[in-house]
Amino acid sequence: MRASRKRPKPQKIAYYGRGFPYMTLDRLPGRLIVIEGPDGVGRSTQIEMLTQWLEEEGHAVSNTGLSRSPLTQPGLDAAKAGHTLSRLTLSLFYATDFADRLENLIIPALRAGEIVLSDRYFYSIMARDVVRGADPNWARGVYGFALVPDAVLYLKVNIPTLVSRMVHGRGFNYWESGMDIRCADNLYDSFCAYQSRIIEQLDRMSAEYGFTEIDANRSVQEVFEDLRDQIRTIEGL
Repeated sequence: MRASRKRPKPQKIAYYGRGFPYMTLDRLPGRLIVIEGPDGVGRSTQIEMLTQWLEEEGHAVSNTGLSRSPLTQPGLDAAKAGHTLSRLTLSLFYATDFADRLENLIIPALRAGEIVLSDRYFYSIMARDVVRGADPNWARGVYGFALVPDAVLYLKVNIPTLVSRMVHGRGFNYWESGMDIRCADNLYDSFCAYQSRIIEQLDRMSAEYGFTEIDANRSVQEVFEDLRDQIRTIEGL
C-alpha cells in the first residue's frame, strides 16, 4: 500500500471579492482544482480518472459540480423541467447553489486538507448568464464571495469535435442546446450556436482569470495525461 503523503502547506486565501462577510478563514491546507469546459467536452470522465489517480497517490479527494447542492438541486431540477423561472431568477438560483456548495462542501474539505475537484466553477455559470443577456460586470459582482482556485484547467475544444461526441454520446438536450433562448429552430443547430457562444465567453475568461488551457480535441487518455502533468506542478502536490 502506498504511504499517505503529508498534507500540503496552507496557501494564502484569496477571493474574487470580499468573500463571505460572516466567515473568517485563517488556513486552508487543501487544494481546489477546477476542470472547466463546455457541455459534452468530457469533464466528468476526466474527473473520475483524476480522482482514482490522486487517491492512488495517497490524497483524499472530494468532488463537486454545478447544481449538486442538496439545498437547491431539487428546486433547480423542477424549475428546469417546467421552464418556469425567469433568466434572472435562474441565474440567482445557480448562484445560491454555488454558495451553498462552497460554504458547506468545498471549504470544509479544504480545511481538512483534501483535494477538491470541481466539475466547473462559477465561470460556466457566468458564461451562461452573459450569453442569456446578463451584464458581465453584474455577473462577476455576484461571485465576489468565491475562493480563487489553485488551478483552473480549461478543456478547450472546437465545435465539430464537441458535436461528434454528443452525437455518439448522450445526444442533445434542451438546455445544453440553448433552446430557451432560441439560438436556432432545432436542437442540432441551436447546440452549435449556443456552445460557440459559451466557448467564446470561456475563452475571454481564460485570458482574464489565467486558466491553463488543455487541448481537449485529443483522445481521453492524452487529455488525462496532460491534466495529470499540470496538477503535479501545483505546490504541495
